[in-house]
Amino acid sequence: MTTLAVVVVAATVAINAFSGVAALLHWQPILPGMAKAGVPESWLSFPIGTLKTAGAIGLLAGLLGQLPVLVAAAAIGLVLFFVCALYTHVRAADYTAQFALAVFFLGMACASLVLTLAA
Repeated sequence: MTTLAVVVVAATVAINAFSGVAALLHWQPILPGMAKAGVPESWLSFPIGTLKTAGAIGLLAGLLGQLPVLVAAAAIGLVLFFVCALYTHVRAADYTAQFALAVFFLGMACASLVLTLAA
């Protein structure tokens, strides 16, 4: 993997690990945005927090184990997750900060995938 790929994947790990753990802990600042998007608070543990955290763990394991196929698989999972998240926000006409964050997270997951596949 190139240095750029390692840096982007590591950043993607960090943001998704933080976001996943925040969801698992039902961190208060994210609750209003979830309600506006029509997402029940019970979904923060599973599927939201669990899938983000699993994606971060998969990226990290692939990065540390020098397994590009694992990084690619985890990145694909995160891309699919954030496409669904954006769809949920669009359906609810919710274009708040959480929508912008989902766009950013999707971009990071896509960049991780593309840079891993290009290496």
